[in-house]
Amino acid sequence: MHVLDLAAGTGEPAITIASRLAGTGEVVATDLSAELLEIAEGRARSRNLSNFTIQQADAHQLPFPGNTFDLATSRFGVMFFADVEKALTELRRVLTRGARGCFAAWGPFDQPYWSSTMGVVLAHVGGPLLEPNGPNPFRFAQPGSLSAGLRLAGFKDIHEETRTVPWTWPGTSEEVWEQAKAVAAPFRPLLARVPKAEWEKVDREVRVAIQKCVKDGEIRFGATIVLASGTNP
Repeated sequence: MHVLDLAAGTGEPAITIASRLAGTGEVVATDLSAELLEIAEGRARSRNLSNFTIQQADAHQLPFPGNTFDLATSRFGVMFFADVEKALTELRRVLTRGARGCFAAWGPFDQPYWSSTMGVVLAHVGGPLLEPNGPNPFRFAQPGSLSAGLRLAGFKDIHEETRTVPWTWPGTSEEVWEQAKAVAAPFRPLLARVPKAEWEKVDREVRVAIQKCVKDGEIRFGATIVLASGTNP
């Protein structure tokens, strides 16, 4: 089985899929960032995965022949494609007939992880949550919107559902917040509006908000996500 993972970042779900294939087939992890892919490659190597490879690539122009992959995945990447229809049409080109493309995207902003981090900042500084024409993690939060993109690109047998799944953070509230600030490119304009003198107060309020999600010594956010898939006819 040949699997393509778009916008794989540091390697998921590509590494998990390669592990489940138990050394058979091939899983190709792609991303625009060579640095993130190097991390993914190192993680795969530490797990002795011989069926995992990386390829720096733009989802809008994939460097693969047509009819190459039996399955495609993308976790929290499809929301950031500049031209969703073009990227999904390009994905169909490299999928074999009957192959399925499977996607996970963020659900609405109003859920524990976002409310306790960027939501606290927004309440503090006001203004827009995101830049009007900038990247939007919640682009497909509206039910049916990701399905519509798949349909426009020619996918058939489309399935979509919004599901709340368990998500436990294995660290402290301080670590959650530091990680959120480090990877939150769409929210950088929001974070930049926080006056330097106010950061101590904001950090404290965020930690308090995150602590409200602690149960039995663990930070249990849960996550509301959109799952959608379609078949290449």
